[in-house]
Amino acid sequence: MREDLAAAEALSAPEQPSPAEMADDDPRAPWMLDPLYGGMSPLSRRKSWEGSQRRKAEFSVIDGGQGDDALHGNDVPLPSGIEDYGLAAEPTEAPAPAKTTITARPYEFCDPAKIPRRDRLYGTHLFRGFTSATVAPGALGKSALLTNENLAHVTHRPLLKIRVASRPLRAWYWNLEDPFEEIQRKIQAACLHHGVTADELGDRLHVNGREDALVIARQTPSGAMVLEPVVDALIAEIRARQIDVLTIDPFVSSHAVSENDNSAIDAVVKTWNRVAGGGNCAVELAHHARKLGDNEVTAESARGAVAMVAACRDVRVLNRMTKEEGERAGIENHRLYFRCYSDKANLAPPSDVSDWYRLVSVDLCNGPPGDSDHIPAVARWNWPDALDGLSARDLFTVQKHIAEGEWRESAAAEKWAGHAVAEVLDLDVTLTPVQARLKSLLKTWIETGALKTVRRQDEHRKERTFIVVGEWATP
Repeated sequence: MREDLAAAEALSAPEQPSPAEMADDDPRAPWMLDPLYGGMSPLSRRKSWEGSQRRKAEFSVIDGGQGDDALHGNDVPLPSGIEDYGLAAEPTEAPAPAKTTITARPYEFCDPAKIPRRDRLYGTHLFRGFTSATVAPGALGKSALLTNENLAHVTHRPLLKIRVASRPLRAWYWNLEDPFEEIQRKIQAACLHHGVTADELGDRLHVNGREDALVIARQTPSGAMVLEPVVDALIAEIRARQIDVLTIDPFVSSHAVSENDNSAIDAVVKTWNRVAGGGNCAVELAHHARKLGDNEVTAESARGAVAMVAACRDVRVLNRMTKEEGERAGIENHRLYFRCYSDKANLAPPSDVSDWYRLVSVDLCNGPPGDSDHIPAVARWNWPDALDGLSARDLFTVQKHIAEGEWRESAAAEKWAGHAVAEVLDLDVTLTPVQARLKSLLKTWIETGALKTVRRQDEHRKERTFIVVGEWATP
């Protein structure tokens, strides 16, 4: 009776599909019903299912080989599509970890004269095999400067009066902010201003715009992940084109990691160092400065993590001319002028000895008169020399006038020595640029010994500093 009842129940029960016929998300699948592994990813569920089949096979062997052949170890078919996960090829045992060897390299004394010189590609800023950076506020002229410098690389001309390499270079300018047409406008404006011809460019200049994305690293939950296929392809293209200088503008668009994460930014910049080494080129990274108002931009003003500056070979900064500097130089629109200096060591030179540039508007003549594009190009500008136009006879006359009176060093004094100089040179001392020039003249002549300062009492018996004649000039 019981046997008949069991047979009836077996006939009425729905037919169960084989494991090989079950889909990953089939709730009847053994790996979904497993109380230990249910609800996990398909990969984990499949591994659980394989284990259950092996256990059933072992039980079958212990039981004398009774039961369905589909339950026997290696004869069990794998679920459909399992090859996509690489499970069929997985070894039964994890491979032993590879042995890591670290070797200290003994140093051998050598003749320093035989050590190869650093390969300088542009002034003291770009070196082959290293990464450098340019930090500047927005809308100052950074991209225009980099565009002009790339023309200097390929034409082998010191367009901005900075020493170029010993031969024409091959340059790659990748602007990740502007479309190609806008970059084209900047390049042609610079060519017009500096008189660069197509023959001078040859095939040595390569340009990409924002249409071509470039991301070498991404942020993951475990930190920065360098996209090695992108890096390898970039190095391969640099080698194939024999690129000497690669310019990335701006740096922030070349990665997708948190720019305030020091470890992530360090990994990104060191990857750019690897590109410079692997491609045997110099890498220039254009970087934005934090918003500082009217404060001076330094290397420490670079936006984001400080690791960006630390990992670069040289970091230069750009600062717009201040209103006060413009008055000293006699400039009407000071916003068209900016200065540049290397600030990796945070030692800013005086404004009158920095490398100065000015933005020059260039008409592309690509439309009706008055309606064509005017694009800024960059030109070198020299801080006015206070001695320009003066002779030894002028200095001798100034010395005679100073020797005849009592002239003070302080510009606030009524008998300031600058008034004596202005009287001789017929200058209007009420003008701010003239005052700046008079101060510069006095400083220069004191430094050269033509004038000197002395401490003595004035007519009120108060200790004051006076300017007197030093070594007389020969008229």
